[in-house]
Amino acid sequence: MTQKTQPNYTFALTVVIIVCFLIGFITTMNNSMIGFCKTVFNLTEAQGQLVNSAFYGAYALSIPFALMMNKIGYKMTLVLGLAVSGLGFVINYFGISTNLDAAQTTIYNIFLASMCCVALGVVMLQLVANPYVMVLGAPEKGAFRMTLSQALNSVATTLAPMFITYFIIAGKPEDQLSGNDVTVPFLGLGILAFVLCIILYILKLPEIKEEEQAADNGDTREYKSSVFKYPHVWFGAFAIFMYMGLEIGIPSMLSAYFDSKPDLGGKAEDFLPLYWGGMMVGRFIGAGVLSKYQPRHLLTVCLLGGAACVGISFVLPGMAAVYAMLAAGLFHSVMWPLIFNLGLQELGPHTKAASGIINMGVIGAATLPLLMGVVVDHTGVGMAICMMFIYYLYVIWFCWKGSKVGLKG
Repeated sequence: MTQKTQPNYTFALTVVIIVCFLIGFITTMNNSMIGFCKTVFNLTEAQGQLVNSAFYGAYALSIPFALMMNKIGYKMTLVLGLAVSGLGFVINYFGISTNLDAAQTTIYNIFLASMCCVALGVVMLQLVANPYVMVLGAPEKGAFRMTLSQALNSVATTLAPMFITYFIIAGKPEDQLSGNDVTVPFLGLGILAFVLCIILYILKLPEIKEEEQAADNGDTREYKSSVFKYPHVWFGAFAIFMYMGLEIGIPSMLSAYFDSKPDLGGKAEDFLPLYWGGMMVGRFIGAGVLSKYQPRHLLTVCLLGGAACVGISFVLPGMAAVYAMLAAGLFHSVMWPLIFNLGLQELGPHTKAASGIINMGVIGAATLPLLMGVVVDHTGVGMAICMMFIYYLYVIWFCWKGSKVGLKG
């Protein structure tokens, strides 16, 4: 009997991991643009938070895109996602560079529309990138490949704010910045997306057929007829919704925090790498810790640690308060997989559909920072940051109550 030879997917895996890097880079870069846009377009805090709304609002289409993926397959979804993201960057280049004499509001709207298009592509990419990382190689090394891709994703989130500082702002005084500063760097990202799109279209990738991957493990339990009948899935989606207010809340409010305390000196963009770097470090640590502790216990520790960092920032003076807030990133780092894990428990054949529902919770990043921006404009940044304690409380409730929904036939 001949042993089946494992295909060599080294090059394909490298390209897909670059896509994972690009996902993290684009997502964090978008959020890091808030301070730049507020300065260039003379925006209120709420108007600046529309950067988040335009981008993360695309996640409302997670389920329709998942249905589309079932029709056209994983590979074509990956190719289409890169093409759509690349198109968004091209729209940014031509839309802004050809309308420099237009009103600032018009240019800002073009920027928001282009980033919404980029985000639509990113949503598609997130649906398929991780499954491909798992199948492009030996099954026993799947966890290693996933850890590597997540680590590089975290490196990307740390580098993205530096991209804004050194390639877009590039040392220019605030009064010399303009919307045109983003066009060439964004066009470069668009070209990269199109190059990856072409490469992946040409590459031969394995078909992912989940129905064939699911092994019969002797599970004789009866499941409900629909995923919509499992309350903990919906509670989990809302927990992700609230979590996004934590993950995105601090970097989104940092610009307003610096604006409210001019004696601090420096710009928010200079300190954002510390927050995302903390999340990167936390994910590396979490990779070794997640297998040793119960998800509920670890999530509780992270929630309390993050809340403590934010709380301490209110009593510390000067830059010490800023560093305390940024340290919360260390605790936010592993909350996403822990919440997802609790929301997907004991769902059997409904797991895939539930994943799409929970993933829709990402729209929290489109709505909560915008709401916090409105609060900043009317009451100040301190009250907006206090809203984060509500997010922490809900996720703790989900951790110990909302996720404990037993199986019923």
